[in-house]
Amino acid sequence: MPAEGRQRIDKWLFFSRAVKSRSLAAKLVQMGRVRINGEKTSQAADSVKPGDVLTITLERRILVYKVLLPGTRRGPAEEARLLYEDLSPPPAPSDPTLPDALVPVRDAGSGRPTKRQRRQTDRLRDH
Repeated sequence: MPAEGRQRIDKWLFFSRAVKSRSLAAKLVQMGRVRINGEKTSQAADSVKPGDVLTITLERRILVYKVLLPGTRRGPAEEARLLYEDLSPPPAPSDPTLPDALVPVRDAGSGRPTKRQRRQTDRLRDH
């Protein structure tokens, strides 16, 4: 039986809803994308305890969680939020000078020919 207040990292990640399944949590740990108190961990059996700071590298973001409690089950999101304190940095603000979507700029008549223009060039070739 593990020490009181300790829990396997893969279970904790699953219970805290950081990942969708326990097997994904184990793979994330084995790939070296989880740090416990700044040190890389590569075993899903490593344990975490309250007070540990986890740095989790996901595809598009980095999560920094301080462990508050060990999990007992994968419950609703409200219950999962009680397991950690989110210390993640806020997302980088987008540059307000750049528009979200750039509108393509081209001169009228340039680009793809219309159906009418294609037919006219075909008629000229036939004669």
